[in-house]
Amino acid sequence: MATIKNQLKKIDRVVFAHPKITAFIILAISAFFAMQVPGVKMVSNFADLLPQGHEYIQTHNKLTETFGGANTVIVSIKVDKGTIFTNDTLARIKRLTDKVDALPAVNHNLVNSLTHRNTRRVWLNEYGSMKSAPYYDPLKEHYSEEELNTMQNQVASNPRVYGLLVSPDLKSALIKGTLNEGDLDYEQVFDAVEKLRDEEKAEGVTIYATGQPVLVGWVTSYVSEVIQIFGYTLAILLILLVAYFRKFYGLLLPLIGIALTTTWGLGMLSLLGYNLDPLMLVVPFLVSARAMSHGVQIVERFYAELGACGNKQEAARNTFEGLFRPGSLGVISDAIGLLLISLGSVPINDKLAIYASLWAGSVIVTVLIFLPVMLEILPKRGAKSTPHPLLEKLFPVVSKISCTRQGALYTLFVSLGLVIAGGYLSSKVQIGQSESGSPLLYEDHDYNISSKAINEAFPGSEEMFVLAHSTKPHGLKDPKAVKALADFQNHMMTDPSLGGTKGLPDLVTQASRIIRNDDPRWLVFPKDEMEMGGLMFAYMMSSPIPGALLEFIDPDEQNANIVFYYKDHKGETIRRAIYMAKEWSKSASAQIEGLELHLAGGLIGVTAAVNEASYQTNIVVIPLVFLLILAFVTAFYWSVHAGWLMLLAMGFATTLTYAYMGIVGLGINVNTVPILAAGIGIGVDYSIYIMDRIKEEYGKMGSFEAAIKQAINTTGVAIGFTAFSLIAGVIMWVLLSTMRFQADAAMLLIVMLLLNALAAMFLVPAWVMTFKPKFIQEK
Repeated sequence: MATIKNQLKKIDRVVFAHPKITAFIILAISAFFAMQVPGVKMVSNFADLLPQGHEYIQTHNKLTETFGGANTVIVSIKVDKGTIFTNDTLARIKRLTDKVDALPAVNHNLVNSLTHRNTRRVWLNEYGSMKSAPYYDPLKEHYSEEELNTMQNQVASNPRVYGLLVSPDLKSALIKGTLNEGDLDYEQVFDAVEKLRDEEKAEGVTIYATGQPVLVGWVTSYVSEVIQIFGYTLAILLILLVAYFRKFYGLLLPLIGIALTTTWGLGMLSLLGYNLDPLMLVVPFLVSARAMSHGVQIVERFYAELGACGNKQEAARNTFEGLFRPGSLGVISDAIGLLLISLGSVPINDKLAIYASLWAGSVIVTVLIFLPVMLEILPKRGAKSTPHPLLEKLFPVVSKISCTRQGALYTLFVSLGLVIAGGYLSSKVQIGQSESGSPLLYEDHDYNISSKAINEAFPGSEEMFVLAHSTKPHGLKDPKAVKALADFQNHMMTDPSLGGTKGLPDLVTQASRIIRNDDPRWLVFPKDEMEMGGLMFAYMMSSPIPGALLEFIDPDEQNANIVFYYKDHKGETIRRAIYMAKEWSKSASAQIEGLELHLAGGLIGVTAAVNEASYQTNIVVIPLVFLLILAFVTAFYWSVHAGWLMLLAMGFATTLTYAYMGIVGLGINVNTVPILAAGIGIGVDYSIYIMDRIKEEYGKMGSFEAAIKQAINTTGVAIGFTAFSLIAGVIMWVLLSTMRFQADAAMLLIVMLLLNALAAMFLVPAWVMTFKPKFIQEK
């Protein structure tokens, strides 16, 4: 403990030996970082969401090379009256298809719709040859009623079109376009999709759009709204600072702290070459807002010291000596919580962990060092703390609860009861999302309305791809392998959330029926590899379009894509789908020589990988945050009891936070794990400040009751104000954000800040009053 104090004294001497030079160096570095800020881009990258080391993502990448990936735009057209089989509607579907085919980065071989050239009716001609033709001919000016009825009947008899591209009620049609994955311009794709929807809208016709690129486009489109909310938040913080301090420095210095911290953070982000993802904005916002919190503590303490000693220089140095240790410990806690997120396997969190931890760490320089230095340099203004009548009436009541033996015991028992109840409610937290649609947007948002409408009309818009691989050359021509895949599809169809499936078995049985005069009794599997090869060859040759088989099987006939269409990608739906697929792989039907199933691609497979990676990150990162903060606090105070006390406060707040998540249905996913880790590190600052102030006051007064009362009435007031300020700022995201996730994340942060503030104000003092730790009594 003495060694740490000596090191802090050395920092004090270096910082205040030449305060103007210290301030100049910090401002010069800030100017350098400010020059880097224009290079920051606010965009989302789909690839950053994928844990590339996960087996599902590796399968997804293999599937993408041949069969397409999860970046699929899905457009649906629905008519209010009649069916889609009218000249006007079919022409509209054709125009929509052409516009989807013209989207930036679209894979033209993976565009599909009723009117697309790849969607063909197949028949046997009078010479015994299999022929095919598109259902719709755009060169034909007008279809008669009889021709339209014939087309309708032909579509209804083809299971690869009916139900998948045309709804069973014949009122809706799908247009799908898969984009080439890589450095996609989602904003450009989204603008093109919205433009085609606007161009083709008409009375009695509704056009929906969904899919991952559309979702990312919607999120990106709200960047200007995010900036506007930032402005409102800053205005609230300004008003609160003016109301609290009613002094020029009380307004100026915390704002300088925010400005410098934000400049350093954005500058480092630019130098690292990372993007600022709209979904992760809450975390860097919270880090910068915490800079204001530290700034408030410093200004509040400065005026208290100035009132006691009357000397500006001495007050600034006493402020630094009193707050640098708990402040730097709090900042290190913040940075640890953020840095440990990188232990997960999701790239977006790895990047967030690096730049956000550096951002948080910069507070040591931009606030904890710079503001005391500025208080020494700037002219003296005011000589005493600003009175806070309301807070000064409230916090003595709080201190009376915590600084009496009976009140402390009552507080500890209530806290224990809350933790027990919270532990039970925490068990209800799901991995992944708990609702259908996208949790990033509200239920009544256009995207979720589109997803719901499409999933109600069709088997489902959420696809899971399973790669069937044969280790033998041309192994998937083996009828035994194809029969096994059919059994796999039938097994999966027992899942009530699965709307339909498509795969190689469907193709070969349909081809078998067609070459036998469309007799349904011949929906059977071929008897040997020669017949299997003949059926696939006949189907391929019936189409003048190259690659007719590529949506089912690769040219080497060793890899096939089995597609499953789900109604949603809720956590329980995904877990059940993965479990059922693995269950079948262990069954006797799956034991075909050389046949292997690899999970899983498509949106369901990708989300499954992300959910599993998020769960692993959660069970590793959160305990490590606890342990490392425990270790740092123990080392700073040279006391295991001090570390345990902070662990107690963190455990209380975190358990009740998980309970909140269980109550409101907020799941553990790639977006919530960083907020939880950041919230733990940032929230424990309050407890560190209170504990350190109790120790300091005990050294002066020699009484636990008096020390706790004084700590709560001084540092507690500042904590109450900063917690209220942060909550007031963050709540703007709840009230104004169109993105549900940002509102949910903001509400989660509010809960964490409130719980951590309560732990600091009640639990920590109650524990100190009850157990009277020795480290508090040591000088």
